[in-house]
Amino acid sequence: MPMSEIRQAAVAGTFYPADPALLSQSVDQMLASARQNVQTGVQKAIIAPHAGHVYSGPIAANLYVGLENKKNNIKRVVLLGPSHRIGFRGIAACTSDSYQTPLGLIDVDKTALESVISLPNVGYLDEAHKEEHSLEVHLPFLQRTLTQFKLVPLVVGDADKQDVARVLEKLWGGLETLIVISSDLSHFHNYSEAQQIDENTSRKILNLEPNLTGDEACGCRPINGLLQLAKQKGLSIQEVDVRNSGDTAGSHDRVVGYGAYVIFAAETEQSTPISIRQQIIQVARQAILQPFQSKEKLNINFDLYADELREDGASFITLNLGGRLRGCIGSLEAHRALILDVAHNAQAAAFKDPRFSPLTLEEYRAIELHASILSKPQPLDVDSKEALLEIIRPGRDGIILDEGGRRATYLPSVWQQLPDPEMFIRELRRKAGLNPDQWNQCQVMRYTTEEFV
Repeated sequence: MPMSEIRQAAVAGTFYPADPALLSQSVDQMLASARQNVQTGVQKAIIAPHAGHVYSGPIAANLYVGLENKKNNIKRVVLLGPSHRIGFRGIAACTSDSYQTPLGLIDVDKTALESVISLPNVGYLDEAHKEEHSLEVHLPFLQRTLTQFKLVPLVVGDADKQDVARVLEKLWGGLETLIVISSDLSHFHNYSEAQQIDENTSRKILNLEPNLTGDEACGCRPINGLLQLAKQKGLSIQEVDVRNSGDTAGSHDRVVGYGAYVIFAAETEQSTPISIRQQIIQVARQAILQPFQSKEKLNINFDLYADELREDGASFITLNLGGRLRGCIGSLEAHRALILDVAHNAQAAAFKDPRFSPLTLEEYRAIELHASILSKPQPLDVDSKEALLEIIRPGRDGIILDEGGRRATYLPSVWQQLPDPEMFIRELRRKAGLNPDQWNQCQVMRYTTEEFV
């Protein structure tokens, strides 16, 4: 049965105070006592414990205190935790409009949830959310450290790390999005044994080894998905705190381990202002949605956008559906304002890519959109394929080939499918309609991109 429009607090009064004033005071005291020992960098994802606040709250506070100086920047929190109440296969979204705690309502980002429902092993299951504490215990910390945000709550059942990684990739966003993975560490060992187990688990986490088991962390499945994705993205991780219930409010006989870890955003993500990142994705999606809502031509109000977006720029828009290409159109050289280029290429990718039928409204709701902003292409002085292979930079360079009026490009993202440089060039020549094994008077340019998802 569908849940109420509001997911009511289930563990207020047991895991944390039910009285709003006492809850605010308790959380604020833990934040005030927290150790601010996070390295310099932008927190993109955190792994935090989910026991009662008197047990794991001080450990979690060491992470949440680091968000206070970003309280106006984070607008969306993607929160994943393990299921403790019911068993099920996959990842469970909810139909509720909001989550409630004694501190008030938190709106659910239902558009974000809809965007992942089409992914493998993801579906709506309100029963998984109804009594689950692994998500709820984090909400008071978020409410006391962030100004205003929407929540993307997902309960993880028996799910593969690939399932979780796909969901996180889809919801990754920019600096406006924080990923929170909820998990405790070992359970019910004596104090010294738990310390040893948790130390080994922390070593795996810090090495980004996505093979934790339930004996090491109850949230092993969401953790493994995050670690796999972080490793793919080349991100760094830091241990902030590792203790157990024997260090806080429990005895030393049967303890539960708690770990606090932070994963930092990539440098390219950190260098782009949030407003610009948000505006690029927003205008691309609005441009695609506009024909479904009105017959009027696309109209861009330049006054609404950052100065950088009003300058000439070149973009490519790539649409994927269910992990497969659904459209890709772009500009190789700047010839109009970047924000206008993004909007027109988004519409073209959705409705004018000759390889595909026009996008439907149902497909739009499940589409994955990537915007690539191109640097100015630089000519390469090469007279043979061998010379090109010596200077090409796999994973970084986009390449443009032009020979006899036949022209084609591969974005840097294509390296993920064609990691071998020789194969990359062969297939690019084939795409241009050229013999992949010949090399005549061929002009070559390269460029880099900044990616927005």
